[in-house]
Order: sequence, then structure tokens, then C-alpha cells
Amino acid sequence: MLTGERSPIRPFESGKRRGGMRRRQPRRKGRLFLVILLVLFLVLAVSAVLYVSTPYGPSAEAEAALNDGNAVSVTQTKDWIEFEPTAADGKTQPGIIFYPGGRVEPEAYSVWARDLAETGRHVFIVKMPFNFAFFGQNKAQEVLDQHSDEAFVIGGHSLGGPFAARYAAEHPQKIAGVFFLASYAEGKGDLSGTELPTLSITASEDKVLNRESYEKGRNYLPGNTEYKIIEGGNHGQFGSYGEQGGDGKALISEAEQRQEMVGLIQAWLDGISVEVP
Repeated sequence: MLTGERSPIRPFESGKRRGGMRRRQPRRKGRLFLVILLVLFLVLAVSAVLYVSTPYGPSAEAEAALNDGNAVSVTQTKDWIEFEPTAADGKTQPGIIFYPGGRVEPEAYSVWARDLAETGRHVFIVKMPFNFAFFGQNKAQEVLDQHSDEAFVIGGHSLGGPFAARYAAEHPQKIAGVFFLASYAEGKGDLSGTELPTLSITASEDKVLNRESYEKGRNYLPGNTEYKIIEGGNHGQFGSYGEQGGDGKALISEAEQRQEMVGLIQAWLDGISVEVP
């Protein structure tokens, strides 16, 4: 019966409201997805900041090695730590430019750097942005620019090795040789077409070095590369910063590993004949 009043049930308008609710559901799902992505991004960002801001620092012995003495002068700048022989008969060529391992403070390599400086080698440990050589591949150029009257080899530990190799591959005429400590070269640091003297030192108990990448890396090294293994040594003892996560337990002391490493590097350097620029 028609009375002229509007019906309390309005099917068409009711349908619109139901349709509107259906349209809002995808929007809510989209917002939830964005919130989840934002949370994941923040978690990853915080984790990255914590990772970078907690590097492996030098041991007490490494800190002590930063002092002058025993015919070695130690100088620190914002770019490097310099170990310079002060003997009257001058420096022995070539010197060393060194790239630290990832997330390791440069001071952690000061003990063996001093040992080599005491034999007459001019040694530079480069300071990398955020302690990652990835951000400072060409830092060696700064040393070479300021010491153009000297010859240098370049080397690196762990992550520092591939980026030292990249610099050498791009500037083979500026480098007298390349050495790797628990490290390797890869495609962008291909040295196989050069005749640069090359030394690769690993340790038998090293559980951090990626062995698959290391074996593949042999293809990118010159045919004259010398391969040496320190029996009983591990990854972290190529520096002096304590135990490294995931590393194997060393069967020799840090001092023993360092002594063997320095001897191998010294013998290799003695075999490199260079002309001072």
C-alpha cells in the first residue's frame, strides 16, 4: 500500500554501501602491506647501522704498536696509519699499501705493519669509510700521490683483498705487486693478464674465507702467483682483534701466525725488483 512515505528499506542505496565496503578492503590491505614493508625496512636499517657501528677493534698489543720506537715512526691521519723506518740508510723498496678486512678497524693490523717497518719497509694501512674497502677502492691513489718517489705493492685481508686487486687491475703500471691475506681476486680485479708479482697466504683453520670463491679466484691471478698456507692459523689472526665470529679455532698463537706471515711477505718483497719512480 502506497502512503506517500519513503520506504525504510532502500535496496539501491544499501547496495551502494555494501559495494563501498568492498572497495575499502583492498585499500586496507594495501596500507597493511606498506606498513609491513616500512617495518622491515626499519629493522634492516637498524641492523645495518648496528653492524657497521660495531667493528672489530685492535687488541692491547695492536694499540701499543702505534707508538714510535725501534727505529719506526708512526703517524696517523684521517686517511691512513703510516709506519716509516727512521734508519739512516733509508727505506727498502717497495713499500706496502694495505686494505683492511671488512668491519675491522685499521689499527688492528698495526703489529705486523710495525714488524715489516722495522725491516725497512714503508707501510701504510689505509682507513676505509665505515671500515669497508667497498667504499674506498681507490684510496691507494692518495698514498701514491703523496709519495711519488717510492714504489709500492698493494694488499688486503679478507674483503680488503678484492678491492686491492681491483685497484691494481686498473692501475698495473703504478703497483709493484699484489698480496692477499685470507682473500682472493674476482672478475673486476682480474690480474691474470698481468705479470705482477703476486702472493696469496691462507690459513688451514680459517672458517671465514669462502673457499669456493677462493678457488674460483685463482683464475683471476697471474701464473706466477705464490700460494702459501699457514698451518694452524685462522682468519682473525691475520690481524690482532680477537676472535672473529664463525672462524675456526687456531692451533698456533697469534704471535706464531704473525711471525710466519711477516716472514712470507718479507721473502716475497725481497724478490721484487723495482725502479724507484
